[in-house]
Amino acid sequence: MRSATISKHTEKEQPINFFKCEFPAKSINEGFARIIASAFTSQLDPTIAEISDIKTAVSEAVTNCIVHAYKDSDKAVKQVITLSGEYYINGRVVILIKDKGCGIPNIKEAMQPLYTTLPSEERSGMGFSIMASFSDKLKVSSAVKKGTSVRLEKRINVT
Repeated sequence: MRSATISKHTEKEQPINFFKCEFPAKSINEGFARIIASAFTSQLDPTIAEISDIKTAVSEAVTNCIVHAYKDSDKAVKQVITLSGEYYINGRVVILIKDKGCGIPNIKEAMQPLYTTLPSEERSGMGFSIMASFSDKLKVSSAVKKGTSVRLEKRINVT
């Protein structure tokens, strides 16, 4: 499995709360994923800007799964997205978005702004750039024919 990370901070501690869910890789579920992530994060009393950042980053990650992960799969493949999250006493929120799709052969290339594998579908190639700009830390791991995992971290200012 290959991975690439964009980081602004790192630390280790035990989560104080977590969740995990699985849903079909269908475009209707992009909004569902945003609501789950924002409802979970709302327990930390985030600002509107903080919650908006999380919703935007999660939306981009889930949309990437829906559009790219299963594009060459037959209908027999279970086309699902797993969304999980945890938060810590210091306000660090971690959201993980995973698929079991085609994987990304070259993560470094895929993370370049404007890179897209679907130019005919008018894709901008800005998904990872958007995720990175709305997160404090972004890590992408992928293996061809096994799937991709996107880990988003965001610090919520807790008092």
